[in-house]
Parts: sequence; structure tokens; C-alpha cells
Amino acid sequence: MSSAQDPFYIVKEEIQESIDKLQSSFHQWERISSDSGEQVRLTKELLAACESIEWKVDELDKAISVAARDPSWYGIDEAELEKRRRWTSTARTQVGNVKKAVVAGKELNLSGTASVNGMRRELMRMPDAQQTDKSNQYTQDNDDFIQSESDRQMLLIKQQDDELDELSASVERIGGVGLTIHEELLAQERIIGDLDTEMDTTSNRLDFVQKKVAMVMKKASAKGQLMMIVFLVVLFIILFVLVFLT
Repeated sequence: MSSAQDPFYIVKEEIQESIDKLQSSFHQWERISSDSGEQVRLTKELLAACESIEWKVDELDKAISVAARDPSWYGIDEAELEKRRRWTSTARTQVGNVKKAVVAGKELNLSGTASVNGMRRELMRMPDAQQTDKSNQYTQDNDDFIQSESDRQMLLIKQQDDELDELSASVERIGGVGLTIHEELLAQERIIGDLDTEMDTTSNRLDFVQKKVAMVMKKASAKGQLMMIVFLVVLFIILFVLVFLT
């Protein structure tokens, strides 16, 4: 399954967009005066956005746990699962730091703008570094996933080529057997044709002899007929031997 079709990457993109919007709003919140109504409104929006993103990350973690029960069925491995867990952990940390900074600013609003801003910068220093690490990790995750998918596709293509080679060899064997059977049938047909010709020749000879015998028997006496019968029997035996035993 490609990253464009993987539900994890679809939700991941959506969460990442939400985090980017959250950080943009947070930077805008930093620049607004602490005693203005605009900051109060942004504070509520930021806290609500943090809650929403945290819920989405929790749901994504649950999906990862389900996939971890049978990774092969989902077409992923343990390395991919670990990368996904690291990403959700990083996302949760980023959102948590923004949430801490906003809550701290809300609670310490009366203690002075300078000290609050210093705290905000300190709290946001880690997310900025993590943002760079996240970007690099995201690129690496995509590259690893594309490579694994490419390897899996190459393996499938190789398996298909092997199966086609086996099928081609089987077809060639069947063709050879069919050709042999065809040649055997032709040989049998020639033998049967020769046998039919010999049978016709023998039948014609017997018919000719029978007619001659009938004509002789009409003209000969009883004794002559008896001798003729004996002669014909002997002649028949000789012809039989010549035709069938030679």
C-alpha cells in the first residue's frame, strides 16, 4: 500500500497541518499584548486546538496498537511501527509544550510581560528544535517506506516471472506430448490402410477362385468334383499361408 493510500499517513498529514496552524497561532499569540481581548480569544482557541490535536494523536496511537497485533496483515514491519510511535510521541510533545506555554501565560498574566515572554521562549525552544528533527524524520520515514514498497514490488514481479517461466515450460511439455500423439495416430492410420488394401486383394482372389471352382464343378463328374475339392482345399491352404503367414 502506498503512503497516499495508507490511512496512517492520511491522518498524519491532517494532524501535521493542525500542528502547523497551532504553532502559527501561538506565534501570533506571543506578539499580542497580554492585557488585550485578542489574546484572551486566541488563548481559548489555542487550548481548544491543543485538546483536539491531542485527541487525534491518541486515536492514531490506538490504530498503531491495533496494527502491532498483526503487522504482516497490514503490510508493515516492526521498524515501521516504531517510526510511527516516534512520530506520535514527537507530535504529542509539541502540542503539550504549546499548551504549557499558553496555560503558563494565562496564569502568570499579572506578573509582567517580560517574564512571561522569557518563559514562552524557553518553552518553545524545544519544539523548534523538535520541528526540525520532525521534518527530517518525516522525510526519512517517507524514503524508507518508498524503499520498502519498491523492494516488495520487485519481489512480487520476480515471483510472477518465475511462475510465467514454469507455465511456459509446462505448455512446451504439453505441446511435445501432443505432437508425439499426432505422429502415433498417423502411423496407426497408415498401418490400418495397408491392412485394408491387403484384405481387399485377398477377397478379390478368393472370389475369383470360387467362381472358377463353380464353373469346373458344373462340368466335372463326381470323381472329378471330389478331386477338384481336394485340390481347391490344398490351394486354399497354400494361399492362406502365402497371404497371412508371409
